[in-house]
Amino acid sequence: MRLFDSHAHIDDNVYESDFNQMLDRAYDDGIEGIMVAGVTPETIIKALEIAKQPNKDTQIFISVGMHPHDAQHCSDKIIEDYKLIADQYPSIVKAWGETGLDFNRMHSPREIQEKWFIKQIEAADELDLALIFHERDSEGRFLQILESFKGKDRRGVVHCFSGTKEEMFCYLDLGYYIGITGILTLQQRGEALRELALLIPDDRIVIETDAPYLTPAPMKNKIRRNEPSFVKYVFSKLAEIKGGDAETLAERLWKNTCSLYNINLR
Repeated sequence: MRLFDSHAHIDDNVYESDFNQMLDRAYDDGIEGIMVAGVTPETIIKALEIAKQPNKDTQIFISVGMHPHDAQHCSDKIIEDYKLIADQYPSIVKAWGETGLDFNRMHSPREIQEKWFIKQIEAADELDLALIFHERDSEGRFLQILESFKGKDRRGVVHCFSGTKEEMFCYLDLGYYIGITGILTLQQRGEALRELALLIPDDRIVIETDAPYLTPAPMKNKIRRNEPSFVKYVFSKLAEIKGGDAETLAERLWKNTCSLYNINLR
């Protein structure tokens, strides 16, 4: 079986001491693709350098974007710089994000988050890039903005889905994928997500680690840092919930991720 970690942050400094070994572990566990999600210009430059390195095993791709936490630091120049990077490296840059709204911690003012979320949707549409969405406690505003852009054949994924059943079906109706993290494996915190995962069509799910965050069980009690190889635990729990043939599900998830990001990997 081959797996694709559809959302990770392996550009994080916590991997500096064992980066190559971390990638070796991922490949040994069947993770043949990793999407490194962009959050700031600095992390994107680092992710780009990682993805440009020759790698015969796990294929690494990146997205460009400004996280809602950092929206107050965004600018038209940054958006234009992202566009240039995407134009220059079309085989590496396969998505825009993560972008969206986070009214939980409010690291950036609400109106600023909304402004740059809308501008990033427009930029992604211009380049025909998939969108990686981030949403926390937006009280319906996130969905309202997405509804206002309804009608275009847009590819996107709601990263680390943690919403309600009603919200989930709205995202599905808009044509988006649902990103499932290691929360699925956690006994108490993941209970609601496990119930909802049963309702997601197999062809609309992607799995992710969000590494180095959200370490899944059983590794959560052994190591704090998440890494792409641990996406196998997300897959195992999803396969257990869904039932059926695990290899068939693995191949479906692989095709979903490649379709989402417009990646041609055989």
